[in-house]
This record gives sequence, C-alpha cells and structure tokens, in this order.
Amino acid sequence: MRLRCAVLDDYQGAATACADWSALGDRVEVVALREHIEGEDAVAAALADYDIVVTLRERVPFPGSLIARLPRLKLLVASGMRNSVIDYAAAEAHGVTVCGTASSPTPPVELTWALLLGLARGIVEESGALRSGGPWQSTVGADLHGRRLGLLGLGKIGSRVAAVGLAFGMRVSAWSQNLTAERAEEAGVELAAGKEELLAASDFVSVHLALGERTRGLLGAAELALMKPTAYLVNTSRAAIVDQDALLAALHEGRIAGAGVDVFDVEPLPATHPMRTAPRLLATPHLGYVSQANYATYYGQAVEDIQAYLAGSPVRRLP
Repeated sequence: MRLRCAVLDDYQGAATACADWSALGDRVEVVALREHIEGEDAVAAALADYDIVVTLRERVPFPGSLIARLPRLKLLVASGMRNSVIDYAAAEAHGVTVCGTASSPTPPVELTWALLLGLARGIVEESGALRSGGPWQSTVGADLHGRRLGLLGLGKIGSRVAAVGLAFGMRVSAWSQNLTAERAEEAGVELAAGKEELLAASDFVSVHLALGERTRGLLGAAELALMKPTAYLVNTSRAAIVDQDALLAALHEGRIAGAGVDVFDVEPLPATHPMRTAPRLLATPHLGYVSQANYATYYGQAVEDIQAYLAGSPVRRLP
C-alpha cells in the first residue's frame, strides 16, 4: 500500500525543491503543506490520513494526546537532532518511530550578525528613508571595534559568533551556568564573573542558550535593567529565554537602545502581536536556520530517514 507523507510548514514551497523526493519512488506520496496548522484539533484533522510526517524544527508540538489521535502515523521526522515538543515516550508507546536530521550552526551565526549589524548601523531606517525620499542620513552608527560583545552561551553557535566578534576587533566575554574559564580561553574570550556583570558591561548582548528549566525567563525585567541604555540585545535562540513583556517594556521606554529578535512566543506571529509594532526592534520571522544549504540537509536527510525506515533499519533515531 502506498504511504502518505505530509511535510509541515513549507512556507516558501522549498521542501520538494531542496531534495530529491523521487528517490522514494511510488512507495510514498509526498504532500507539502504551505500553511501553518494551529491547535491540536486542527493538526489531528489535517494529519489523520498520513503515515509519515516531516516536521520543521519545533513548529508543531507532538504531545502524547496528539499522537494518540493519529493511528496511521508510523514515522515522524524532525529537522535537527533535538526537539523539545515531541513526546518520545508516547511515540514509542504508539509504535511511532522518530528520526532527526543534521543541522548546521552556520546559518544562525550569520543571521545573528545580520541582526547585530543592522541594529548597529541603522540599516533598516536608513534604507527605508533613502527609498522613500526621506532624510539623507538620520542615524549615527554604533561602532563595533573596541566595544564589548557579551555572549550568553558559548556552544557551537556562541563560539562561532565570538570568532566573528573578535575579527571585528571587539572585546568578547561570555557566561553560562556551566561555562568554565578553560572553555572560554579556548574560544579566545573572557569569562564573565556572572550574568549580571556581563549584562552591565556589554555594549551588545547575544543569546545562544538552549531552552530549559534553568534558562526559561533568564532575562527578565531586573536583568534587562542592568543593561546600558546604549546597549543592544540580540536573540536568535528561543523566545522564552527572554521575558517578552519585559523586553517590550524596555523597548517602549527606551531603556535599551534596541533589540534584534528572530524568535517569538507565538509563531507565526499573529497580525496584532505587539512585537510587530514595537519601537527600536529589528525583527525577522525565525530565519535563523533558513538557508539553502540547511534546507538541503533537512529535506535530503528526511528522504534518507524515510528510505531507511521503509527498509526496516531506521537511522538518526530520536531521542
């Protein structure tokens, strides 16, 4: 019997173009869904007739209650090798195999710097003014050379962000709860004495931590109040690490110079969400992982995962 495969959240219509799905032959019918499906009832209805689901990052949660409502589901493929919104125990209990794919740290590093540079040099404001007949030069750019870049997290992404900062001639410091002086020295950066010291001393703060119980709400109103009024915050990690109401208040009140944000508490962002109109905010629609090479990896390996499952030898199993 021919299996049916749903590819979720293919916003750009790129999933089928970035990989050779024909390798699955006539065994699998692949359907790419361009629109995001919101809510468990809607997801359960939309996926009721599918045997395989390819889900993009952590866009759609798969709790046990949803998995129980998908009796045809046999294989769930998630992009990346870590996914916090899949109930693995429930998947196993219902006979659903869960597999992942590789994911490059390079695209989020590059987007971090796109946001940071855009903020520092007023790129959006100046470009908009130039194209609309506005004033010729209205901002004064913030220098990077000699300024302090503070990194919350120094893992695969944070360490690469640090290397770029050093190349710009910035003074780079980092902090996380498990970061050691030896690890910081290996990356060529200073170990901050603590979170508070890093926030108070930095001209640019960039978040590169995994979301967990220890990092959820790590930056609240008290922490943001420690930042210089001339400092910028960049978050390409997870929205919940930064208290969203506190960030909005800081932006509206001008308590920080600005923020570059790629992640939100609700995605896609509703049309009336206050982040869409917040001042001093440079925002992008979760583009951190979105690049041609990363998509080729995601969907190419999704095809491999499906082939391996059909052959009876699943690869890249999660968790």
